Amino acid sequence: MTSTWLAVPADHPFGIGNLPYGVHTTTEDPAPRIGVAIGDHVLDAGAVAQATGSDHAPVLSAADLNPLMAAGRAVWTTVRAEITAWLTDTAYRREVEANLTPRQDVAMRLPFAVGDYVDFYASENHARNIGRIFRPDAEPLTPNWKHLPIGYHGRSGTVVVSGTDIVRPSGQRKAPADAAPTYGPCLRLDIEAEVGFVVGTPTQMGTQVPLSAFRDHAFGVFLVNDWSARDIQAWEYVPLGPFLGKSFATSVSPWVVPLDALAHAWVEPPARDVEPLPYLDDRAGEPGGLDLAIEVALNGHTVSRPPFRTMYWTAAQQLAHMTVNGASLRTGDFYASGTVSGPEVDQRGALIEITWNGREPVKLPDGSTRAFLEDGDEVVVTATAPGPDGTRIGFGEVAGRVVPTRG
Repeated sequence: MTSTWLAVPADHPFGIGNLPYGVHTTTEDPAPRIGVAIGDHVLDAGAVAQATGSDHAPVLSAADLNPLMAAGRAVWTTVRAEITAWLTDTAYRREVEANLTPRQDVAMRLPFAVGDYVDFYASENHARNIGRIFRPDAEPLTPNWKHLPIGYHGRSGTVVVSGTDIVRPSGQRKAPADAAPTYGPCLRLDIEAEVGFVVGTPTQMGTQVPLSAFRDHAFGVFLVNDWSARDIQAWEYVPLGPFLGKSFATSVSPWVVPLDALAHAWVEPPARDVEPLPYLDDRAGEPGGLDLAIEVALNGHTVSRPPFRTMYWTAAQQLAHMTVNGASLRTGDFYASGTVSGPEVDQRGALIEITWNGREPVKLPDGSTRAFLEDGDEVVVTATAPGPDGTRIGFGEVAGRVVPTRG
């Protein structure tokens, strides 16, 4: 296993086998710049690139990850090797040490300029639970579910970095027994623990991205909490799907883990019991599932541990389906997996499942209960994946605190 001359424990989630990218500022310098997490510090990648005369100084000195992501896979691999060399070869010690800042002393920003945002619905466990809740006397899955990755286009302008407060949305609500809709703050505010994939290499309109090209276009992986106003969504979504109930806020973690850091995390996805169409048939390719262990905490109390390896549709299949109609990709586009849920009660990734639509509230250590989120509640989603030699690759966290409706 590669080792660093820095004092970083071998089992640190931000060890030398990870090296996730983010964008940060400091009190001394408010200019956003690219950083790489190593142990409990952040390395100013642009500053070291300039100090060492790196050919990649221009993309590493940018204010966000977009130029690096647009450069393509060959550059991603070369840059990662170069950063690894800085942290493992003592010849670079002076330049590295001069540009390290404790993580607690930096402020994290959105790591990339967001293009389009697509949210999928790829967990069979989640889809079946939602079907049982709302269609208890019918087949839980819709007829198309096992034939294609279902998704919808979200709103990129309300994607926010971890730590941003989430204002409780307002909108129209109508319970089944109500004669008419009412307007007011969301009464059934929920979370969705998800995993995001960001596009680096763009495509031209009219081009399809096959399964085999997934790693040429997807730059990295991060955590997502796609907040949901369940009561607003329930009234508005027929016939065109999610709108205001989903568009008010989507939180993302500040660290993007490159695909190359996840070499030990790829696994076979669950067995498919419906024959996929050829453009989605991944049985002859490399394993497309990812073994991420996710944890969801509400006010410091763990309420769920969803396993990402149970997701029916993979990230490669989602990207292939997103582009099968010729839709173009842009650098900074990202798509999320949809709620990650396992087969057990304590593996469900949304409160609507955990509490079975509010009928079985969660009891917290302080004695209070939650069917859905209250003002002041904080949700933190974390995750790790298998790394080299038994280590774990950390994804950091995506956190958000609910604050009251404005106006």
